Amino acid sequence: MHALFPKLDQRLLFLLLVLPLLALGAWFLRHPQEPSATLVYPQQMMKHRVILIPLDGRPPCRQFVIDAGRISGIEVLTPPHEYQDYYSQPGDTRAMAAWLQQSLEEQPADAIILSVDQLLYGGLLAAREHPATEAQVETLLQFLESLHQAHPEIPIYAFSILPRLTPQDTIDGYEERRDIMAYSRLAGRKAAGLAIDEGKLQALHDKIPPSSLERYLSHFRENAILNEKLIDLTRQGILTRLVLGQDDGEEYGIPNIEKYALQEYITNSGLSKREVFLTHGADEIALTLLAAWQNAQAGIKPRIFLQYNTPAASKQVMPYMAVSTGVCAEEKVRLLGGTLSRTPEDADFTLLISTNDAERDTMGSRRQTVQMLADAQAAHQPIGLVDLSKHFTAEETVLPQLIASDFPLNQLLAYAGWNTTSNAIGTALAEACLYQAAQKEVGSTEEALSRAGSQITFLQNRILEDYFYLKEDIGLINGSLKKAGYLNTADLDLEHNYRWANLMLQSLMMRQVQTYSHTPALQAPFPVATPEGIRFLRVKELKADMSFPWPRTFEIYLETTPLLEILP
Repeated sequence: MHALFPKLDQRLLFLLLVLPLLALGAWFLRHPQEPSATLVYPQQMMKHRVILIPLDGRPPCRQFVIDAGRISGIEVLTPPHEYQDYYSQPGDTRAMAAWLQQSLEEQPADAIILSVDQLLYGGLLAAREHPATEAQVETLLQFLESLHQAHPEIPIYAFSILPRLTPQDTIDGYEERRDIMAYSRLAGRKAAGLAIDEGKLQALHDKIPPSSLERYLSHFRENAILNEKLIDLTRQGILTRLVLGQDDGEEYGIPNIEKYALQEYITNSGLSKREVFLTHGADEIALTLLAAWQNAQAGIKPRIFLQYNTPAASKQVMPYMAVSTGVCAEEKVRLLGGTLSRTPEDADFTLLISTNDAERDTMGSRRQTVQMLADAQAAHQPIGLVDLSKHFTAEETVLPQLIASDFPLNQLLAYAGWNTTSNAIGTALAEACLYQAAQKEVGSTEEALSRAGSQITFLQNRILEDYFYLKEDIGLINGSLKKAGYLNTADLDLEHNYRWANLMLQSLMMRQVQTYSHTPALQAPFPVATPEGIRFLRVKELKADMSFPWPRTFEIYLETTPLLEILP
């Protein structure tokens, strides 16, 4: 392992390890600990039980749902790790189906949320790369039917992901992949009724190897047939709700041709959007469905006011999106069972969406966005923040401005700034809905404080990962890995260098947590409504544990532990 450490990296690692410890020691000298503090810890006070078959084993698809469930007293049960997929290795679909049946026999559940891609292919990446036979599809459909027949009282919320525009990894070669994507975009524009260069389309068709193009196109045909059969199951009442997600989309492409064909099939089946819903996104769908189920079973139809940092933000199409930010946000509200409010005064909460783009000179809006949040806080209007960046840079985000202005971050109803617009909006809306539902159902002060603890945990998880890691530290880590010879940071050799890679991650993030922990923005008191009246809490201490769950740096496993103190 040391052979992979250049001397420069060793010195950097030493500084990363020592400096945070010195800073922590100095802080304790200046801030002696209070001898008698009344502390609050999130408790496992569960009222509901939901079984989740996640899209894959990454934290957004699995751990986010588990953590968010605690906010509203929902125990989210997931398959054992040994059945789950791991990066390019598919999950054990048979074992997962058997586990689901056994879990329901041992203890009933209030609902089932399941990924079709996981049960059929073994995860999202496997679904992108490997076809499914007719026999495999039929086995899955029969399993869903038998599951419903054995437990007709348990609603089944299923979701399936449409293939993305990017060719499968099994189609190799830079030029070949580039030509297929160009062909897909032109074909999508033609299908949308737009004028295109027919000669260029034909030239691309003739240039692409026939076997590669057929493999690419057959993937969409196979997926369309599968989703039509899932729609049929929903029409028959076997699936309570079906969500079809479009992953990493663009405005024009062959994926949209399939999407529009499925929309027509849904309409012809006489199904409502309450039964079958098409959405843009993938990783956040299970979390959104959890909040949608919670809203439905509690009879809640949240009124949500959507606010934007600039007048043009709602019409902006962000990276990896097939629709504008405004269309995506309104779509997520409907998926949750909510309605759009005309004013923040008439809403249950506001979601403020910032879409800064340095190339469009929107950076000045950050100060206005801070003021919008401050005004909402002064008016006691619950508000969450979606902090998007066109180029995925810290400079385009709002959070640094909030910290610099001592804005009380823990008064935010939600925060999300993950790289894809649909992921971030869906996550923030789900968090806000779950916490508001929890506040309406608490029966004791202890429960109210417990729910608040789970909410702050989820909120700080998002702040630490979405901003401090993805906007600041990931670049430093990727740079160090490349100096050590890893030119592809999406294909790490964690079998041999797991400890080194995680040590870099933990050292950098420890520095961030220590600095952030002592900011007035984090330590500012925040109110919690309890049956005995309003109580005020503050974060006395913040700890975090993190690691790489997969052999790539794009996402991390992160769990914060906020130590909350009740103020007199």
